[in-house]
Amino acid sequence: MQPYQGSKRLEWIDVARGFAILGIFMVNIGAFSSPYFLYGGAEEAWTSTIDQFSLIFIDIFFQASFYTLFSILFGFGIQIQKDSLDKKDISPYGFFGRRLGVLIVFGVIHAFAVWSGDILFTYGTMGFLLLLFLYSGDKVLAGWAIGLLGFSTLALTSLQYVARDFIDVSYTSEIEQALQSYRSSDFSVILTQNYQDWQLSNGILGFLLFPFIFLPLFLFGMYLARKRWFHDPFTYRAVLKKMWVISLVVFVLFKIGPYTFGNPLWFALVQDNIGGTASAVFYLTSMTLLWQKRSFRKILHILTPIGKMALTNYLLQSIICFWLFYGVGLGLYGEIRPILQIGLVILIFCLQITGSMIWLHNFQFGPVEWLWRSVTYKKIQPMKR
Repeated sequence: MQPYQGSKRLEWIDVARGFAILGIFMVNIGAFSSPYFLYGGAEEAWTSTIDQFSLIFIDIFFQASFYTLFSILFGFGIQIQKDSLDKKDISPYGFFGRRLGVLIVFGVIHAFAVWSGDILFTYGTMGFLLLLFLYSGDKVLAGWAIGLLGFSTLALTSLQYVARDFIDVSYTSEIEQALQSYRSSDFSVILTQNYQDWQLSNGILGFLLFPFIFLPLFLFGMYLARKRWFHDPFTYRAVLKKMWVISLVVFVLFKIGPYTFGNPLWFALVQDNIGGTASAVFYLTSMTLLWQKRSFRKILHILTPIGKMALTNYLLQSIICFWLFYGVGLGLYGEIRPILQIGLVILIFCLQITGSMIWLHNFQFGPVEWLWRSVTYKKIQPMKR
């Protein structure tokens, strides 16, 4: 059993994965640098026109667009690996059990020692549910994906609409506590606050909802991999163009549309789950179609190193933010305006592109990817090129 070889990689998928790392960082930095993403109040805290515009820009083009894209690519990758294992007559359950188990370990360390907004633990746990569908038919995958996402969005949005006068609450005391805790130079105080924030965003209620949010995206990714539209974009160009147009229309309707009637909080799940999924498909098809044009390929190629080292770069972003914003580092928590957050993301991401290029010039995998592969394949993987 050998890892998927670099020569067989779909480079436009690496581009999409690298682009997803940029988008995830653009959203995460707001949650890492201030309490307003989790507790609300960003519009009241950042009142300048440029900051208000920045918040809207991030909400429309980034919020819920890139964890959905990354989730779709997660399911896409699992299907590719499963196909490879089937050809070698190897059971996928032990393989994915190890792979997801390591991801859970990474997630636990990341969530409780670095940042409450970790996604790896969720991917690992929800990934085990995905294993139930490895040998299901295409219609079953599509049916469950649409059913889970559609039912949960409709049901929860209906409840939020009924309770719309009660859900827009103020968390003034929680905001003040977070500002004080994360600015502290006491590491234990930071970790305690981090654990409280994790319970709020990823606690028991979160894990009851995650199968309705992440699992359908994983299933949709598996479905796309089986159809092989993205394996051979030249042959399926007409299909991809139709997908691009439909996703763009839904993207505009459900991500930008809510602003025409005040972007109410009760509509947020529709905006995120439906609009976010559509925008993710739009970005994925855009990257794939643009890659087929040589002039765009030269530009997009700079994202492939980030995509190949996605896990390493994701964790590195958290480490950098931990140092920038918390009291044990520079202590900038609550001090960086949204427009400056965008500038920071672009600067750090450019440095990551450069670092990833240099690293992959000398090594086959990112350091975290190397560890993940070595445990998954039960064999130390060759590191140097």
